[in-house]
Order: sequence, then C-alpha cells, then structure tokens
Amino acid sequence: MGAPPGPDPHLNLRHPVHIPAPHGQLEANLREASGTPRGAAVLCHPHPLHGGTMHTKAVFRTAQALADVGFHVLRFNFRGVGTSTGSYDEGVGEMDDARAALTWLHRRFPSLPLLLGGFSFGSRVALRVGVEDDEVEALLGLGLAPDLFDYDFLDGVERPVLLVQGEEDRFGSGARVAEMVEGLAGPITLVRVAESDHFFHSHFEELQRAVREYFTRGAGAEPFGAAPA
Repeated sequence: MGAPPGPDPHLNLRHPVHIPAPHGQLEANLREASGTPRGAAVLCHPHPLHGGTMHTKAVFRTAQALADVGFHVLRFNFRGVGTSTGSYDEGVGEMDDARAALTWLHRRFPSLPLLLGGFSFGSRVALRVGVEDDEVEALLGLGLAPDLFDYDFLDGVERPVLLVQGEEDRFGSGARVAEMVEGLAGPITLVRVAESDHFFHSHFEELQRAVREYFTRGAGAEPFGAAPA
C-alpha cells in the first residue's frame, strides 16, 4: 500500500503556491486569515533589481497585519525573482504579474472582496493595476517614491486608498507625499510614520498598526465587512 498523499500546498499557508503566468509561473506564498475571512489581498514587493522579494520585511509584516484582521494574503515574486520565470520588464510586465496574482486569488476565493497593495516599486505597480480593476475594492501603498515615479493616476480614485510613508523616506518624505495627496481627489488616507526610513526599519509595529486600524476602523473597513473580534 502506497504512502498517503501529502497535504495540498494550495490549502496550507506554510507551503508555496505557483501561479500560472504568460511567461511560465510566479512563485508565491498564501497566508490564510486568522478567523473568519473578510477579504483576500495581494501584496507586491519592492524593486527586483535592488533585492526586492516577497520576503522583504515590510511586505512580510504587512501580510501578518492583514491576516490578523481577516484577510487571506498572497505574496508573490515578480518575474525573474526567486523561482518565478521570466525577467525584469521595467514595471510593464510586472503589472501583468500582479494581474495574474489577482486572478489566481479571486478564483481561489471568489466570494471575497479583493485588496491590492505593495511596497516601494511594488506600490507603484499595485496602485496602477488596482485603479484599473473594478474587482479591487481597496488599495494599499507603502513607501511610495514620488521622487522617482508619477502617481497622478490616483487622481479621482473612487475606492479607499491607504498610503503609509516613512517621514524620513529618501525617495519621498512624509511631507512630500502629503503635498502630493493634497492635489489628488478621492478617498485617500495618508499615515506618516515619524522617524522612519524608506524600509520602515525599527518601525514595523507602527506600520502594522496603521494597516490593522485602517482596515478595521478606518475607511478601508467598509468594503470588507465586520472585523474579527
């Protein structure tokens, strides 16, 4: 008699999943919600050419915070990172990767509303994809880089957006992002983390608190129903 089959990795957050993509596949990890799920989230990592992966601490800690308040969270590696196939595509192909991850997660949990977010380069990718996708109910951007990227596409956004920015971020200070947000129409909330650098080093608790509070008591709570007790 053969050995019993092993656990299905798609049902276990401690195991990787592989997402079909036009260039092959994306390496990913699914973290299941604590308690009854309220939503499903995709998180995008920082720049692939500068060491960014789905294991980057700010991305990992954000996934923890979202799982704590009822989200299934999918982190994935962009093309050319880890065991994801393909190669860096200057943000264009990476938007397709984010769409592939969203499609996979939506098919896995079709009844749950979607959240799309990212950190640094990943925030630019996630926000750009999210404003164009009617299935996405809320957006999350961490460590924006307004000194490098344009965010005018957020003007007039109609769904809740949370931006979390380190006050001392070298790619765009908290004050710089606040000035940017003032010129944008739409339900955008900015949380500025005092003394934090771009990577939120030594400030992960503040980052996680901002995420948990916004999606339980802030404007981001409404699309996802009641938060777990």
